Amino acid sequence: MNPPSKNQFLCVLVTGISGAGKSQALNCLEDFGFFCADNLPSPLIPNFGDLIVKSGTSMRKVALGIDVREGKFFKYLYSGLDELKLRGIKTWTLFLDATNATLLKRFSETRRKHPMGKGIQEGILEERTRLQEIREKSDKIIDTTDLTLSELKEMVASSLPTTLQKTLHVSIYSFGYKHGIPPDADIVWDVRFLPNPNYVPSLHHKTGLSASVRNYVLKNPECQSFLNKFLPILGYCLPKFIKEGKSHTTLAIGCTGGKHRSVTIAEVCARFLRKKGYPIALHHRDLDHSQIR
Repeated sequence: MNPPSKNQFLCVLVTGISGAGKSQALNCLEDFGFFCADNLPSPLIPNFGDLIVKSGTSMRKVALGIDVREGKFFKYLYSGLDELKLRGIKTWTLFLDATNATLLKRFSETRRKHPMGKGIQEGILEERTRLQEIREKSDKIIDTTDLTLSELKEMVASSLPTTLQKTLHVSIYSFGYKHGIPPDADIVWDVRFLPNPNYVPSLHHKTGLSASVRNYVLKNPECQSFLNKFLPILGYCLPKFIKEGKSHTTLAIGCTGGKHRSVTIAEVCARFLRKKGYPIALHHRDLDHSQIR
């Protein structure tokens, strides 16, 4: 299949044997910017296609998770996919599979019943029979038996009929240690070693968003030496996070009160990473709400 053009709609159908990793595959696609819907009844696929077309650019890449949970509606799947094609939506099918022994182990670990409503082993065999046709018609089959989550993500990305821009969404928080470290931080850096503007009378009531505080912090030789070391570390590590399969990370920069040094350094980090193309969400946690952007 040729890759879809820039302006073409793409619908990835994610299906396969229960317990083989369909939910994880959908999560991967969501990380890649796909609009994902799981267990949509097949008769509603044409309506969903209308929504895709009307959405303009916001739903150019969508993924549908469909499997035997459809029950009697499963027979409408192929006619629904034909309706998508009539609307100019490219369809592509990904089938997830695993060995019976692996599936039995996964169901045993999660203690979930099989969606066929039977014993697990019997359910797996009957499900394979029901899904044989769609398996044969699938564009890509991934055996998840020995895959880690990051390996699955890499295989999903490399197999799709479109070039995915792998990136890392970075949330950057400035904070004050006296108010506690952000609980969801992946990387925490302490900048309390830098000279504190809080003790400068003309800067005490200002924040790291003001030019005067920013100049005071950044012009200090210690700060320049720190940034010359710290920013390259970020530039080196974040691509490694992407390679490992991460789609989001949180960087927290802390000073004493969270109003001066941490705010200034967080702004510098955000500017540095934006220039490298990373999507950035910047939060100054311990400033007044009116100052948070």
